Formats: sequence, C-alpha cells, structure tokens
Amino acid sequence: MADAPRGNWVDEYAPKAARPYLRLSRADRPIGTWLLLAPCLWGIGLAAIEGGFRGWDLWLALSCGAGAFLMRGAGCTWNDLADVDIDASVARTRSRPLPSGQVSKRQAAAWMVVQALLAALILFSYNGLAIGLGIASLALVAIYPFAKRFTWWPQVFLGLAFNWGALLAYAAHAGALSASAVLLYGAGIAWTLYYDTIYAHQDREDDALIGVKSTARLFGEKSRRWLWGFAALAAAWAALAVLLADAGALPKTIALIGTLAFGAHMARQMRRLDLDNPASCLQVFRANRDTGLILGLFFAASAIV
Repeated sequence: MADAPRGNWVDEYAPKAARPYLRLSRADRPIGTWLLLAPCLWGIGLAAIEGGFRGWDLWLALSCGAGAFLMRGAGCTWNDLADVDIDASVARTRSRPLPSGQVSKRQAAAWMVVQALLAALILFSYNGLAIGLGIASLALVAIYPFAKRFTWWPQVFLGLAFNWGALLAYAAHAGALSASAVLLYGAGIAWTLYYDTIYAHQDREDDALIGVKSTARLFGEKSRRWLWGFAALAAAWAALAVLLADAGALPKTIALIGTLAFGAHMARQMRRLDLDNPASCLQVFRANRDTGLILGLFFAASAIV
C-alpha cells in the first residue's frame, strides 16, 4: 500500500488471505487507533479524577483499546466503500484494497459488519448511558465520509466522531455527563482539526483536481495561523475542563500540567512542520499519537494520587 509504513506487521506477518481486510481496517497503520483511543483515555481519567480510580477503570481502558481498533477498522471500511471512486483518483490511495480490486464491495461490507458486531459486544458491557452514546455515535460515523462533498470543514465531522469516546468513556465510569466532560470533548475536536488539517495537506493538489473539500484547501496560505489557533484552543479547553472538575487541588494541578505538556507538544510539532512537504505532514500527523497519550498519562497520574 502506497500510504502504509514499510515493513508493517500486516505485510510481514499476516496471512496472505487476511491482508486485504486488515488493510481495509488500516491495521497496517495504527495511528488512527491511537487517535481514537486517546480521547477515551482522557474521559476515563477525568472521571476518575472526580470520582476516584476504580478497578473497573482498567477494564474500561483495555476495552476502549479493543473497541477503538474495531470501530476504527469498521469506520475505515465504511469510508473506503463510500470513497472508492475518489480513492481511485488520488495517487496516495489508489492502491487501497477496494480501488485496486483486492476485495469486492460485498466482501468489504461484510467485514465492516463483523467488526461493528464485535465492538458492540464490548459496548454492551457498559452502563445504559454509555451504550446509548455508543449507538448515537454511529450517525456521526455514517456521515463523515460524505462531509468533504458538501462542506469545507469535513475535519469537524471527523472531530465529532473521533472524540466521542471522551463522552462515552466518561459516562461509562461516572454514569452521567458533566460540563467538564463536554469541554474535554470540545478540546478533542479542536485537536482533530489541528492534526487532520496537517494530514489533509498531503492531498491538497489531488483534492483540488477532483473537487474534494478540506480545511487544508480552505485555509491555504493561512494554514499555519489556523493550526496555531486550533492547538491553543485544544489546550485551553482541556485546561478549562480540568478547572471545572470536582477534584482536589493536587489532582487538578497535575492534570493542568498535563494540559500544558499537551499544548507544548503541538507547539514543538509546529516548529518543524513544513506544509509543502507531504513527508513532513505525515510525520507530524503521526506524532500526535504521543500528544494524545501525554494528556492521558497526566490524567491517569492525577487520578491515582
């Protein structure tokens, strides 16, 4: 696959018959799973800061990891089904399983259903509110692949879907939602606007030729200014979520340091980002795995002090 890391485990070790399906799920590039998992970890951490760490939270973290892998795979499969004609017109994506003919649409649809059903088994181990939120997220997943056809802001729809786990995981721990959880969700959306605008700069020229909309095309030469704004907004909303949390001074202080580290990591990325170099865009995009985990680790430390 043209846009997969060389020497990835799918190409090296997976059974040959399984490779097209694992590629549909993007198992050969795990960054998307990490980006989907990070807000879940934030949600668990914030709820634990407020309500105390429990053994149940270990299950939540592990199950969110499995669920992120499965739902990211199902979402990517759905995205490829919706975008097969577009992917065939873009150099970076035309080698994907559907446009290259490695699997049929019917096979891809069946694989999507299998992944979604396995994820549902995990979801149904949570409380009623979390289950309802998980079901509601399917509407966002369904809409996202079509967003770039009708809006210059498809990254907003990705942010709404990819950060839903912050609300779901918080609810799975607390049994309710709070203003702090909603603010954390907003921080995640701003973060997604940041990293996915960088990602979209890789396809800027191809997208212009085929008429696909993106924030990268919308912002153009002003992209760096917008990226700094999204990074600052993500860090500020994460900090405000902590300040509104019902927790003691020490846990809040540790969590606030985490929001500073979260913002500082994005600032460091911006200093080395070259938006005219696709390799640089991809490298910085992938670095956001660490950005998300930094905030999650500080929240975890705050919850157990």
